[in-house]
Amino acid sequence: MKIVFMGTPSFAVPSLKVLIENNYDVIAVVTQKDKPKGRKQLITPPEVKVEALKYGIPVFQPEKVRQEDFIRELEELRPDLIVVVAFGQILPVRVLKIPFIGCINVHASLLPKYRGAAPIQWAIINGEEETGVTTMWMDEGMDTGDIFMQERIKIKEYWTSEDLALELSKIGAELLLKSIKEIEKGNILKIPQNNAEATYAPILKKEHGLISWGKSAKEIYNLIRGTYPWPGAYTYLKGQEVKIWKARYMEDLSGGPGKIIKIVKNEGILVGTGNGALLITEIQASGGKRMKAFDYVLGHPLSEGDEFGK
Repeated sequence: MKIVFMGTPSFAVPSLKVLIENNYDVIAVVTQKDKPKGRKQLITPPEVKVEALKYGIPVFQPEKVRQEDFIRELEELRPDLIVVVAFGQILPVRVLKIPFIGCINVHASLLPKYRGAAPIQWAIINGEEETGVTTMWMDEGMDTGDIFMQERIKIKEYWTSEDLALELSKIGAELLLKSIKEIEKGNILKIPQNNAEATYAPILKKEHGLISWGKSAKEIYNLIRGTYPWPGAYTYLKGQEVKIWKARYMEDLSGGPGKIIKIVKNEGILVGTGNGALLITEIQASGGKRMKAFDYVLGHPLSEGDEFGK
C-alpha cells in the first residue's frame, strides 16, 4: 500500500511515526511552508517535515494544494491512500479523488462534535468531560465525511489544551494504525455522521482569550486551560493588558466580578467572578515575563478592591 502523508504540527508526528515503524510505504509527505517562529522569528520547518527528513522521505511544501503543478505531481505518485492529520489546508475534490482507496483523516474530536480547526481547545473551553479521536473518510465538506473508527478519552480537570493534544496525538496514531489494518483486511467501515448533532470548533483568535469576569470561576478556569499556550487568556489591570497563565477556581467563595478579594501570601491573587472565585497563580504583564502571581504583586502593589477587566 503506497501512502502519502499530509500533516504539519507536532500533533501529526506520532501518526507519521507509527506508519514508518510498522513498515508502511510512505512515499511522500506533504506539509506547510517553513515559517518564522518565536521571538526571533527564525524560519523554522514544520515538525512533520523534520520527522520525514530523518527517514529520507520526499517532502512537498506547496503554497496551496490547489496548485496545478502540485496536483500533477501527486497524481504521478499514484498513492493508494492519503492520510491527513492536522495538515492545515482544505483538500480540493481533485486531490480527494487521486488515491485508489481514498483519503482518511485523523480528527481530534468525537465527530460530529467539534468539526473545524480547534477541536481540542474548544472541548476544554466548553467544559467537556470527555472527547476523543475519529478516523474519517474525507469528502468536500469540513469534517463531514463518513466515520471509520473512534476512541474516547476522559479529560482530566487540570489538563491544558497542550496536555490534551499530546494525549490525543498518541491515541490518534494508534487509531490510525487500527484503521489501516482494517482497510488491509477489506473492512472499509463507513458510518454516516448525524449532521443534526454537529458542533463547530472555529480557529482561535486572540479575542477568544479575553476573560469575561461575569462568568463563573470554573468557566474562566476552563478558558485559561483551553487557550493555553495560544492565544492565552488575558484581561486588563490598571489599564495594562495581562495574561493569566495558571489559576485555581473556588466555588465556595464569592466577590464582585473582577474585584480582588485578597492577596494570598505565597499563593497569588484571589479574584471574584460571577460565581465563585479564581486564585491567579501565574501571570504576565504586557512586555514582561511570566511569573508567580505573588511575585508579581511584590513589584506591582495591588489592594483589595482593585479590579481586573478595567
